[in-house]
Amino acid sequence: MAKKDENKSCCASEMSCCKVESVITVDDRGQTVLPKEIREKAKIHAGDKLAVVSWEKDGEVFCMSLIKVEKLAEIVKGMLGPVMKDIMEK
Repeated sequence: MAKKDENKSCCASEMSCCKVESVITVDDRGQTVLPKEIREKAKIHAGDKLAVVSWEKDGEVFCMSLIKVEKLAEIVKGMLGPVMKDIMEK
């Protein structure tokens, strides 16, 4: 049996995909710690703002994701920019 390449993506294509980076624990106050390796990889620094994005199915949250607020703003601007331009030209 061939040995699995630990650095290879979980996806068959070169497109982005999700993978389990770490398992974290929620304490009594509802706080968690992002491991240092993940913070470094994601370039998350003290004071950075993160948006919690959740997906619901059948009334329950089944997936949560963190995204830097400035990246989320870029995504929204990229999506709404052309729409707003079309609206303003009418």
